[in-house]
Amino acid sequence: MQAMLSQLKILDFTALLPGPFATMLLADLGADVVKVESPTRPDMVRMDNTGHAYLNRSKRSIAIDLKKPGSADVVKQLVQTYDIVMEQFRPGVMDRLGVGYDALKAVKPDIIYCSITGYGQTGPYKDKGGHDINYMALSGLMSHMGRKDQGPLPLATQVADIGGGSLHSIVGVLAAVIHRQASGEGQKIDISMTDAAVTYNALSAPRALNAGAEPKTEGEMLNGGSFYDFYHTKDGRYMSVGSLEPKFFEELCKVLERADLIKLAYNQAPDKQAYLKESLQSEFAKKDFNQWRAIFENIDACVEPVLTIDEMRHHPQFQARQMVVEVPMEDGQTQPQLGTAIKASACEPVYRFGGAKLGAHSREVLVEAGFSDADVTSLLEKKIIK
Repeated sequence: MQAMLSQLKILDFTALLPGPFATMLLADLGADVVKVESPTRPDMVRMDNTGHAYLNRSKRSIAIDLKKPGSADVVKQLVQTYDIVMEQFRPGVMDRLGVGYDALKAVKPDIIYCSITGYGQTGPYKDKGGHDINYMALSGLMSHMGRKDQGPLPLATQVADIGGGSLHSIVGVLAAVIHRQASGEGQKIDISMTDAAVTYNALSAPRALNAGAEPKTEGEMLNGGSFYDFYHTKDGRYMSVGSLEPKFFEELCKVLERADLIKLAYNQAPDKQAYLKESLQSEFAKKDFNQWRAIFENIDACVEPVLTIDEMRHHPQFQARQMVVEVPMEDGQTQPQLGTAIKASACEPVYRFGGAKLGAHSREVLVEAGFSDADVTSLLEKKIIK
């Protein structure tokens, strides 16, 4: 069975999380991804063996020292056999190394070149450093996320990195591929993780922009200002309650034997919602987590347990969806990893191998691109590649 993106070849200059997550997903869909890595600059992802094995699965590795004279020429010859370049340096870095968009477009006119940065290629912040917490803060999201008495809370995942950098770059790249198929024209894609985070104010921004209704922490229906929330159980675990629609809320009240609460669901008066939340909390505190989990397992009320990663792994829903898969490793063993969330009827995801050793495929990749064995040996001797 052919993979969906088996016709695409990608040179991946990205590091850390946003770009590697994007190119991993593209590799899962069958793209031939070659990760171009520095043999001298430390890679934080490589320091975490399991994280590296996951984020770099199915990607071949070529080690090129882009600061060495002659390295840009290697990339320019290599890129002629590739469709897409993805990079994650600050604006201007790839240009200074001689492998920016204009330089590569000169030798591969239809190249699709995607740059992922914190703030984009333009604007006063383009050269400023940042991390997910900063992008989320500037986007406006964190102003209405968290608890009133605590303020914004650090999130357990990197929303701007993954949702912004990874997923938006994939959409941009694949849209550019479709455009190129129709026109023959390549282009540069500029992805700002902060821009993407701004768009996640999808429900609150329209009201703020048009009616001056700035959202407040625990002041909206979906951010803790209503009964739509988490409730701790007798043993200190948590259940999620998302019973917004009348039929779901009535089912919840039926299970809790609290029909008196039904009329309060859509009364948005703060005191009524506070009483409703206190009442729900008192009910959930009467039983242990596993008791509630068993009670709601077959109840259609939008009430679900807050699972650990290990519990998620063994949950029948995620087993059925193959969301944890066994990936072959270099030592002949397999490693459990998160599977791809994209399912398709005609194609299956590809999990070829866990993240490769630095430079493991340098010779192989260069020979495929037309370098002779003597050329590769010379590059090794000059320490341009490893």
